[in-house]
Amino acid sequence: MAKIKSKFVCTECGAESPKWMGKCPSCHEWNTMIEEKETVVKTKGVGLSTIHTKEKPQSIIHIECGKEPRIETGMVELNRVLGGGVVPGSLILVGGDPGIGKSTLLLQTSHALAVKGLKVLYISGEESVRQTRLRADRLGALTESLYVLCETNMEYVNDAIESVQPDFLVIDSIQTVYDPRVESAPGSVSQVRECTAHFMRVAKIKGIATVLVGHVTKEGAIAGPRLLEHMVDCVLYFEGERHHTYRLLRAVKNRFGSTNEIGIFEMSEDGLREVTNPSELFLSERPLGVSGSTVVASMEGTRPILVELQALVATTNFPSPRRMSTGIDHHRMALIIAVLEKRNGMFLQTQDAYLNVAGGVKLDEPAVDLAAAVSLASSFRDAPTRPYDVIFGEVGLTGEVRAVSRAEQRVKEAEKLGFKRVIMPEKSLKGWTPPAGIEIIGVNTVAEALKAAFG
Repeated sequence: MAKIKSKFVCTECGAESPKWMGKCPSCHEWNTMIEEKETVVKTKGVGLSTIHTKEKPQSIIHIECGKEPRIETGMVELNRVLGGGVVPGSLILVGGDPGIGKSTLLLQTSHALAVKGLKVLYISGEESVRQTRLRADRLGALTESLYVLCETNMEYVNDAIESVQPDFLVIDSIQTVYDPRVESAPGSVSQVRECTAHFMRVAKIKGIATVLVGHVTKEGAIAGPRLLEHMVDCVLYFEGERHHTYRLLRAVKNRFGSTNEIGIFEMSEDGLREVTNPSELFLSERPLGVSGSTVVASMEGTRPILVELQALVATTNFPSPRRMSTGIDHHRMALIIAVLEKRNGMFLQTQDAYLNVAGGVKLDEPAVDLAAAVSLASSFRDAPTRPYDVIFGEVGLTGEVRAVSRAEQRVKEAEKLGFKRVIMPEKSLKGWTPPAGIEIIGVNTVAEALKAAFG
């Protein structure tokens, strides 16, 4: 007889406890323990002696090694993020806010693969087949090799996989699929863990490239246990602002390629369009001759991107000045303000400071420090910088400007877009020859950079 008992599972790390606790003893998060029902079946004769594997251990030097085959998705930006295409048998997790375009992206990708002759099975647990057909009509994604099914029961999903034998499988979404053998609601920690483990076995054994769509929490992380991200081969986040038409697909984990790669798309009436020149898009509405505005050359994976930094420094009416930033870590902004006060004599203790990356892009590399410092100084002095300057470099606590990686690619991107001058770390000038059509100014301190920017 099956015995049903209750247990409490942490939604963050998946830790289990027989009783409820306000703070998880494993990840130390508060109010993450939820109750789940567990069915325990007692069996006889099950032990380690009954577990067998077909393969035997072998020396690593005798294992045949070759380049992983790739399936071109028909979308250059998606191929870039995945590291060159989809690897057969890989398990990919795609997360993003509701309505950001995850289903649209995957339906367009499924259509592109089906056009190439691959069998694609699209399992939708949130929309009926008629709703999926309406979206496909709007996107122009109608192909004979694209099969659609509305199902959430794992057993019926398995029957569909056996029947179609797809090369590419999409599960939209993993929180809606449930295993009837697990006594808990769909979307719970146990269900998400078991269903993901099952799809992982299907992907590895049958060699089916599988994409799982995951819901996100209000903090922006994938809903469910952190174990979910450890089980998959690739984790992609689909980001973007509702007030902007473009979307960013960012890789945070990839076993078959580099991380921190981004793909940029633009949302239109007929679906997502690839943006081949993102720097031109981000700088299209940039004002010229305005204080507080600078252009920084940032690296997103292997791609250089030029974006605009905007700063506003104004007299505060409160005892404690405000420090707000969008697109840049506010702790990094506070550090730059402290350097400007201590090393460059700017009295910012009575000033509110706001820093924004135009277009909603998030920059997390230290190479944007110098451009942020110049933007804040420009707004504080009410002195605009030259409209065709590009600035990048890392700022240290003593006011020095440190070298950054891939300076040559940043300079070439600036030259391609018509910029005339680059202010950058002098130590990054070694080992390569700057282009002849652009002026390079190497600086060692923030003071030298400010002098060059406003000179």
